[in-house]
Amino acid sequence: MMAGLRELKKEQTRQRICEVALRLFDERGYEAVTVNEIAEAAGVAKVTLFNYFPTKECLVLSGIEEDYARIVTERPPGQSPLDAFRAHYRAMAADDPAEADVGALLVRVRVITASPELMAGVHKSHIGQRYALAAALGGSTGDATDDATGDVTAHLMAAQITASITTLQETFFHRLTSGMPIEEAGRLLAQEVEVAFDLLEYGFSSKRGEDCEKGN
Repeated sequence: MMAGLRELKKEQTRQRICEVALRLFDERGYEAVTVNEIAEAAGVAKVTLFNYFPTKECLVLSGIEEDYARIVTERPPGQSPLDAFRAHYRAMAADDPAEADVGALLVRVRVITASPELMAGVHKSHIGQRYALAAALGGSTGDATDDATGDVTAHLMAAQITASITTLQETFFHRLTSGMPIEEAGRLLAQEVEVAFDLLEYGFSSKRGEDCEKGN
């Protein structure tokens, strides 16, 4: 029981630090706020902050990464990688929008998009996830320097999958920042998940792909 209380306290501290950091970043800009200021405002020592977030960047980007490779490696027997991705994002789109903290989500999006440093961090993270996915799909080691010996087909597949997911996410966030209710944004996302994975599965030139582009 004591262990459970300690874990709860740790999670509450972590959440408080994150919320304070995002509020300060949103008010003054990511680059203008120091780690010392965040620690003081959150009521923790600087060393405590770094125990939870090893870098300043982690205060914003921690928790937003998705493990694409895991979706492939942990899929049920007999399920294709593409079907595993479709099922994963179909389930995400079907989540109850009432459970989402839209305000906190929009703050995070504003902070990231307003900071060149954080946007570079997101881009770097996406590249790493893409190479890890290519490795899981079968071919390369996942090392960005291994292109000469890696499986180009796996890299092409990973590039198409990650680009589609990124487009879905960007469109969803843009709708929210434009004021669309999350229920409507979620409904459109659910439709577009099917469109995206139909295009990946059947191709642009197939009859199914043409139907998808028309929204049928």
